[in-house]
Amino acid sequence: MALNARLDHRKPLVFDTHELGRRPGALQRLTREIDAPKDLGIAGVIGVPEGAPVELELRLESVMEGVLVTGTARAQAEGECVRCLEPLQLDVEAEFQEMFSYPDADDRGRPKAEPADDAEEDEDRLFIEDGLFDLEPVLRDAVVLALPMQPVCQDDCLGLCSECGARLTDDPDHHHDAVDIRWAALQGLAGSLGDGEKDEMSGAEAEAGVDEKQEK
Repeated sequence: MALNARLDHRKPLVFDTHELGRRPGALQRLTREIDAPKDLGIAGVIGVPEGAPVELELRLESVMEGVLVTGTARAQAEGECVRCLEPLQLDVEAEFQEMFSYPDADDRGRPKAEPADDAEEDEDRLFIEDGLFDLEPVLRDAVVLALPMQPVCQDDCLGLCSECGARLTDDPDHHHDAVDIRWAALQGLAGSLGDGEKDEMSGAEAEAGVDEKQEK
């Protein structure tokens, strides 16, 4: 990640490393509860609602090239069951580890003689800026990886009836009588012709009666 504008220490996911100094081996443990940022999850599938509480446990370790951050995030995600479409809630625990590099040190922690020219390499790295680092991109990636791509309300959810949409888990015996579409078509044809056939039969009987009288 290229260096951006100066980080704001008042933001809940921006952390200060000044207490660690640049002493390799120095440790700091932090716990913090924050409000979930926007779009924390898989869009349109499942995610932690914006503003919901997120518990963070962090371990900051100073190393030669920067600060190694190891942590766990816990929150409750909300989504929709992919089988029955019912709303669901899911406890999510996401673990992560990320190196935040000093911008003036190379991969071995030695001061850089000159600014790095490899822009692509810098885009893949996260940096400490004025002793601060922003955990939000790391948290976002970790939560997405911890969430199911196809969430279900329960492992044995039976889904919905393909004919009427009833939730099958609520009524496991739910079914529809199978009808052979060929017989259904004949029954419909018979019903549509019934009245016409009766009229024809009545007319034929009447004509037969007239013929009998004429013969007499």
